[in-house]
Order: sequence, then structure tokens, then C-alpha cells
Amino acid sequence: MSARSHKVRGILWMLGAVLSFAAMAVSVRQLVRYMAIAEILALRTAVTLIVVCALVAAHGPAAVATRRLRLHATRSLVHLAGQYCWAYAISALTLATVFAIEFTMPVWVALLAAAFLHERLNRGRVVQLVLGLAGTLIILRPGAGVFHPAALVMLLGSVFYAGNMVFTKRLSSTESPLAVTFWMSVVQLPVTLIAAWQTWLAPRPIDLPWILVIGLGSFAAHYSMTRAMKLAEATVVVPIDFIRLPLIAVVGAMFYAEPFDVMVLVGATVIFVGTYYSLSRDTR
Repeated sequence: MSARSHKVRGILWMLGAVLSFAAMAVSVRQLVRYMAIAEILALRTAVTLIVVCALVAAHGPAAVATRRLRLHATRSLVHLAGQYCWAYAISALTLATVFAIEFTMPVWVALLAAAFLHERLNRGRVVQLVLGLAGTLIILRPGAGVFHPAALVMLLGSVFYAGNMVFTKRLSSTESPLAVTFWMSVVQLPVTLIAAWQTWLAPRPIDLPWILVIGLGSFAAHYSMTRAMKLAEATVVVPIDFIRLPLIAVVGAMFYAEPFDVMVLVGATVIFVGTYYSLSRDTR
């Protein structure tokens, strides 16, 4: 298969991830009107676990065998914390603002990788950090009268997502994507069920499609992104991921009457430029 064909397939897989993330965000926005975030995450994890178990049955238990259960558990809990922050932010902020703040994740990944994986902060990553901070300030605009505390929750969620990426990188040397997803679901399901126990509400028939969308979308998003990264270089894939922002801004405006804030797009663009510059230098 030619390099061009790999690149096209990588772009298509990344588009699938973009649509999956957008669908998950809309599902959370719909479900959070009726049920608590912990219950939403429990139902999402249950659907994902069913899908993963079906794949394990097809590939055999050896596909998820591991000797690194403690690292799996740590990664899963960090990821769950990020998911909780993300869902909370979706309930309080415009969808575009949530996605824009989420784009700060590569900035925190660079910092955490330098601290825990001893990766070097080269010039590209320093530029990424500076532009990431500048873009974040443009989005949040502290002191301008438009700041919402939930933005800080999403910023913390981005830090948790970055930690999740660092742990995933450590696991990827010995574990398959299927094993990572399987153990993530196994660890997260009892934690979310316990957290949701006292506020549990039986899902209504109208909620079932949204529960399926967030559960299947969670699996599809991570699987599609993994496939995209394997088929094409990050400098090809990351710009496609940026499409998430204008896409979700249109969804928010059409279905939730959310005002379009041009400064959110400007800030996210500044963050993206820093990330792309760093990736380009690393690729060279």
C-alpha cells in the first residue's frame, strides 16, 4: 500500500474520531439534563465494556493478558477524572469552549513527559508551551467579565487527559490498544457504579439512544484515533482533529442556541499553531 493511500486512510480514520467525539459531547449534553454525571459515565463504561468483551471473545483472552495491572488501574482512574471534568464542563459551558480548552492537552503532555518520562523540552516544545499558555489566556480572558469557573474544571480535565496520555505511552510498549481499553473499562465500571449508586435514576426509553451513542462513541473515538496515528504522521492527523472545534461550534449554535465566541476560535488556533510547530520539528 502506497504512502499516499496510508495518509488518506489515516485522515478518514481521524474524521471518524472527530465525529465520535462530537457525538459523545452531544450525548452528555442530552443526558446530563436528567441524570448525574457519575451515572452517565457508568452507563458509558458499561456499553464500552460490552463491545470490548465481544472483541476479546473473538481474539482470545491472551489479547488482554497483562502483568502491569497497577499501571492500568492508575491510568484508568486518571482518565476517569478527566472524563468527569469534561462532562461537568459540557453541562456548564458552550460546547466550543470545552473543546477549545481541551486542545491545551498537548501542552500538559509535554510538561508531564519532561517531568516523568525525562523527554527533552526542545525549542519546538518551548514554543508550544508559550503559545499554549497564550491561547489559554485568550480563551479564558480572566478579568474580562466572561470567565466561568467551570473553565478551570475543564483545564484540570485537560491535565488529567495529558496524564492519561503519558501513562498510555508507558503501557504501549507492552500492551495492545484492546488491552488498554479492556482494563480501563474493568477498572472504571465499579468506581462509577459506586459513585452513582445514591443518585441513580432508571434510564428512560428516550435516553437509550444517547447512552448507546456515548458508549459506542467512546470506543469508536479511541479506536479511530489509534488507527489514524498508525497510518499517518501526527502532522497530518492533528490538523484534522482541529476540525472538531468549528464542527462543535456549529452544532452548539444550531441545536442549543449557543453564541459563537470568535475569541475561543482565536485562542484555540494559537494553541494549535504551537502544537503543530512542535510536531513538525519532532517529525523532521
